[in-house]
Amino acid sequence: MALQKKDFIEIEFTGRIKDAGDIFDSNVKEELDKMHVSQGHKNDHVHETKPLIYCLGEGMFLEGVDNFLIGKEIGKHKIELSSEKAFGKRLRELVKMIPIKIFFQHKINPVQGAMLNFDGKMGKVLSVSGGRVLVDFNHPLAGKDVIYEVNVKRIIQDINEKIKAFNSFIFKQELKFSISQDNKKVIYEIPESDKQLKIFVKIFKEKFKEIFDMELEIKGDKSEVKKEKNKKEEK
Repeated sequence: MALQKKDFIEIEFTGRIKDAGDIFDSNVKEELDKMHVSQGHKNDHVHETKPLIYCLGEGMFLEGVDNFLIGKEIGKHKIELSSEKAFGKRLRELVKMIPIKIFFQHKINPVQGAMLNFDGKMGKVLSVSGGRVLVDFNHPLAGKDVIYEVNVKRIIQDINEKIKAFNSFIFKQELKFSISQDNKKVIYEIPESDKQLKIFVKIFKEKFKEIFDMELEIKGDKSEVKKEKNKKEEK
């Protein structure tokens, strides 16, 4: 069965820099161990790994990999990507000179090699000289050709497993949910007290509709409501 856009697929993957062969990302234990050793760390850490489940062609993985996989079959694939199709070309204009006083105003001590967050943009400190700091806002892998070894293990068919995978990928946690009898709505049960999570889930309402063709509804967690009711009765 050929893979199609919006399929939920389970994959194991390893990303390498083409020329050097260095591993920069993987969810395969053996490869993670190699990466750990190559970075100068002792190989005494137990890496917990699991296959990645995500929606193909919906911006949840590298676009160049997704474009390659659409139309392919389940199984192992070796994908070579130029820098333009991977993490982009390295651009000079993304290397900025910033006055050191700006760092001090935010109580940050800029150190060469440090990765810092500048209003949502990650930058690497290249050098600190006098009152100026040179910061590179290019992606760390910009300008590098890469190779991905991807093993597509299966296509997910069960709607509950798809939604659980979506929750885990987007919200980084398991959320209680139920599906309406007509399969047109998914109801999330979120505690009334967790207002931030409610707002965050609502942000993805349109994306949810686009992927699943189902409406997303948020209700208070029934168990939480019951607890509150019991507390009131006790009082």
